[in-house]
Amino acid sequence: MHVFFANDISHDLVLLSEEESYHCAKVLRIRAGQEVLVTDGRGCMCRAIIETSHPGSSALRITMRNEGYEKRPFHLHMAVAPTKKTDRFEWFLEKATECGIDEVTPVYGDYSERRVLKPQRLEKVLVSAMKQSMRACLPKLNPPADLGAFLQKPKPQLAFIAHCGKGAKQSIGDIYQAGKDVLLVIGPEGDFSEEELEMAATNGFQAISMGPHRLRTETAALALCVQANTMNGLL
Repeated sequence: MHVFFANDISHDLVLLSEEESYHCAKVLRIRAGQEVLVTDGRGCMCRAIIETSHPGSSALRITMRNEGYEKRPFHLHMAVAPTKKTDRFEWFLEKATECGIDEVTPVYGDYSERRVLKPQRLEKVLVSAMKQSMRACLPKLNPPADLGAFLQKPKPQLAFIAHCGKGAKQSIGDIYQAGKDVLLVIGPEGDFSEEELEMAATNGFQAISMGPHRLRTETAALALCVQANTMNGLL
């Protein structure tokens, strides 16, 4: 069943945005009377009937509400350095949304090669992935942040930083407790500087290893996303 996104679904009659209306009427060619799903991205998933299907303005009427649809048992916040090629970072956002993620913060480190992002484009990627995977929670995309400043912000009790540098590191599987909120930090292609790793340790971040092989930023980020969800019985 097709899923649509609307910011406000508090009333039984929902008007889709111009972009969603175009997708409904022109791309999917859905006609009046067909049943669809609609979500507000904040945990509510509803069944609805299309009342009018028009490329510029479509409307649907909600027939059944499901508040707290498949509520997640933990909060997963990932701080990831944007990749040099934007499409790789977008790929991570898409796949992480499909697998399950609650919050994302792009962070810029000493060795970051990309420091410019297009938030509107990234939001579209998140919305599309949410609908495709039939989820009802749109991941929160935070404004980009300097890594040093980010490391000093309030964080959950479990906060980990993955890196390829020297020093004692553990596997997330050995130290993460299912059901607990977690913050995972993944650096750029050039990894973190020694100063950044020292700052992370000073601020209570535990170092974790991704194994003996070197992974791309987006690969490491997605692997940790999948592992955290798997440990919580969601994948």
